[in-house]
Amino acid sequence: MIETSHILIKNIYHMLSYAFEVLKQYDDEEFSSEEFENIHDLFAAILNKGISQQLKRGLFREYVEKQENAVVLRGKLDITGTIKNVIQHQRVVACEFDEFSVNNAFNQILKVTACILMRQKTVNEQRRFDLKQLMMFFSEIELIDPNQIWWNQLIYHRNNQTYLILMNICYFVLNDLLLSEENGDYKLAKFLSENSMHRLFERFVLEYYRFHHSNYRPFSPQVKWVVDDEVIAYLPTMQTDIVLSHNRKSLVIDTKYYQKTMQTYYDNTTLHSSNLYQIFTYIKNMDIISDGSVSGMLLYAKTSERMTPDITYSISGNRIYVRTLDLNQPFPIIRSQLDGFLTEWGQDVS
Repeated sequence: MIETSHILIKNIYHMLSYAFEVLKQYDDEEFSSEEFENIHDLFAAILNKGISQQLKRGLFREYVEKQENAVVLRGKLDITGTIKNVIQHQRVVACEFDEFSVNNAFNQILKVTACILMRQKTVNEQRRFDLKQLMMFFSEIELIDPNQIWWNQLIYHRNNQTYLILMNICYFVLNDLLLSEENGDYKLAKFLSENSMHRLFERFVLEYYRFHHSNYRPFSPQVKWVVDDEVIAYLPTMQTDIVLSHNRKSLVIDTKYYQKTMQTYYDNTTLHSSNLYQIFTYIKNMDIISDGSVSGMLLYAKTSERMTPDITYSISGNRIYVRTLDLNQPFPIIRSQLDGFLTEWGQDVS
């Protein structure tokens, strides 16, 4: 995987800002002017800001099912629990009821993430203290096991949409936990997993083009297989990362975030074959009339390798660009590179 130390921490904030539009409501000047030693220090700063704003709005509440013993029936009678109480000679009834509570999955995730960051010595001491102060408002919220979070069951709606960026930040933090074998405490990895950074890199590029180049109509559609007999059973889904359109031409961008951009076999260095096969399959199935109107780009995050691809191929009438984006440089240069890719492609299709 690519260590995040190879990426300027401020650039990760910029990537997050594009990937999650709502981040731009935070004070960009504050984050841009401050120095962060590592990615988790940045996450702690974002959570501090986000939780503070959420507390001003009020923590999200929803009806949560509760069970308890009571002298007087509340809600529904839990027959099994009540029988157990009678056997144990307890003069109470077991009740089941819904309570409008802050002790729900969203706030539980915020609490466990903040508590883990508070225990990390790599996080700035002041930020750890600020998180501890904020947790005083979470006394009614249960501290859950991060391994038991069902991320795909979180449902967003009008009353909790402000939690979206906070949950995404929490996911990035909790998805990269390392469990210490010494004392059972949760400790954070020194770098994000390759999978997490790939998702962030992909979404950053898509949202960057959506924000700055909406005239290219950036989106991420599924490509339909062009089959002769209409039999598509068991064919895999072709989900693109990014597709841009200009002058009735299309560019399919497939983002890649690897430890090694190239592969070597018997001293022969080549592109990852699966990457090239994938982008070629996308463009050939999109270019239905085979007029070369669809091009492809493999966009790699630059690694520490000395050899980085910067090649343009023409295969079966379609152009395929292979480019790298160096994230370890000032953000204006990153912007210039991303804009330059469009300029180059635009010249080729004009």
